Order: sequence, then C-alpha cells, then structure tokens
Amino acid sequence: MMPEPPRWFTSSYSNNGGDCIEVAANLAVVHGIVPVRDSKAVDGPVVAVPLTAFPAFVAGVRSGTFDTV
Repeated sequence: MMPEPPRWFTSSYSNNGGDCIEVAANLAVVHGIVPVRDSKAVDGPVVAVPLTAFPAFVAGVRSGTFDTV
C-alpha cells in the first residue's frame, strides 16, 4: 500500500502580502505529525511538527515568538 501523500492547505492569512505557510493536516491522525512549509518555496524544507506540539506551535506563530525581525 502506498503511503498517503501530503495534501497541502494554504494558511487563511495567505492574502497578507506573501508571508504564508502551508500545512498538510491530512497526515496528523495517521502519522502524528503536521508538516509545515513555506508557500513560496514548495520544493524547500518541510518542518514536521508533532501533533501534540502543534497547538503550541500555532500559538507561538500568532504571538510572534518566531519572528526574526
């Protein structure tokens, strides 16, 4: 059986000027991860966030914890 490929979903904030992410939530339940990638670099690196850590990851993004500017 072939593993299920990621089905990428663009962030609802994608109209904010291009700083967007995509997630593949379809892998969360089966694999316990939520892959995240830059929507402008779809062939670039993918971060596999553990499902149990994903709510904290989203909260950190929203609060600016990961901002580098």
